[in-house]
Amino acid sequence: MDTSTRAAKIPSLHQQTEINWDNLDMTKFYVVGAGMFSCVTVALYPVSVVKTRMQVASGEAMRSNALATFKDILKADGVPGLYRGFGTVITGAIPARIIFLSALEKTKATSLRLVKPLELSESTEAALANGLGGLTASLCSQAVFVPIDVVSQKLMVQGYSGHVNYTGGLDVVEKIMKADGPRGLYRGFGLSVMTYAPSSAVWWASYGFSQRVIWSALGRLNDKEDTPTQLRIVGVQATGGMIAGAVTSCVSTPLDTIKTRLQVNQNKPKAGEVVRRLIAEEGWKGFYRGLGPRFFSSSAWGTSMIVCYEYLKRVCAKAEEA
Repeated sequence: MDTSTRAAKIPSLHQQTEINWDNLDMTKFYVVGAGMFSCVTVALYPVSVVKTRMQVASGEAMRSNALATFKDILKADGVPGLYRGFGTVITGAIPARIIFLSALEKTKATSLRLVKPLELSESTEAALANGLGGLTASLCSQAVFVPIDVVSQKLMVQGYSGHVNYTGGLDVVEKIMKADGPRGLYRGFGLSVMTYAPSSAVWWASYGFSQRVIWSALGRLNDKEDTPTQLRIVGVQATGGMIAGAVTSCVSTPLDTIKTRLQVNQNKPKAGEVVRRLIAEEGWKGFYRGLGPRFFSSSAWGTSMIVCYEYLKRVCAKAEEA
């Protein structure tokens, strides 16, 4: 076999480290994926509760840091207090993730084909394709995510800083429907789209770009001769996920704080009112309330999610035909 023929048959680093969406057993992917992502949600959900409590705090509670807020929840409600709204989230998250992942992978594949003629660097191509995929996936899944967000956040803060108590997720839905009709479940929808769509684009773009930068730093970006070990692939993907989570949390926390206050406030303020009150109470730093937990949650979730996601794609990959 001559050198040119041999080189043509050697897969690129991208082909060695990523599984094409079309080569997956989709039934297995969705079933196993639901279990894996549910386990990750169980582990990281308490951080979301702490972050949400910090974002809506008022009065003396505004002075509490993440650790103090965590201790206050344990003291008042025990471990169950760290999982308020969890049932709603885990129920709604499964269909939402199916929509998200399907839109993500389809858009990534299409985007990669569209940017190929531009002859950009592999890092730039990955950032553009991943960013567009994340943006599209978030836009498609918001119709499911926002009502889950509204209900779960009301459960997270019930009885805290003057917020109403509920008997469960259905009670929240009934009271929202009675007061505002279906649109009440989509309170803050515009800000959610403004928060999550760019956040998703930034996350996936950062992930795609950082992976290529890391491989390049390791001297492996253009190496087709030697297939990297699974341990090294996982290490690079985990690091990329952590970097992406850190970048995204810093960019999106201000909008997330405004959105959260809009969704849980019983007085139904406008976004402008929330902004003015935040500035009056704490200045511009008020927009970064809960940054610590969000930073940790986003980084930890990003690392855990992407490792599970990439592993899941390998587990569910169809056997290659001879």
